[in-house]
Amino acid sequence: MSERTPAPGGLVLVQSLVNTLDIQSGADALDTAEGRARFGIGDDDGSVRSARELRESLRVVCLAHAGHPAHRGVRPLDDLLASAPLVVTVAAADGSAAFRPADPGPLASRVAAAVAEAHTAGTWLRLKACEAPDCHWAYYDRSPAGRGRWCSMSSCGARAKMRRYRAR
Repeated sequence: MSERTPAPGGLVLVQSLVNTLDIQSGADALDTAEGRARFGIGDDDGSVRSARELRESLRVVCLAHAGHPAHRGVRPLDDLLASAPLVVTVAAADGSAAFRPADPGPLASRVAAAVAEAHTAGTWLRLKACEAPDCHWAYYDRSPAGRGRWCSMSSCGARAKMRRYRAR
């Protein structure tokens, strides 16, 4: 789990959703009413199943951003976000444009707006997943070169470096 600063803007929603599952312990925040309420997810099985499917597709994209293969087969993210139309709003005062979900209720709509906003801001590719196979925690890579590999140098990074050292 990362001690890094949260992702900027709407990406914090995506980062938070991906990080609802602790792969190492198996604890899933979406199993609790509190965890589901954070994302406006209903208690019905379909809503929870859809949120988990979205989460794992986002994790695969975050792994790809870090140059890692998918951790498992998932439905492509663009398929999941295809039913989440966005609206472009333009502020009359300064002419700035922004994306917002046509229907802000569904989680997929809010995620689609966050992805569009991050892509426009140039921050989308910096949301990555830790390369440690027992972690895959989402983190925002603020390194100058954009080559961060682990959610935390003190845990996942240190373990990886120690394994390489011992292998020599």
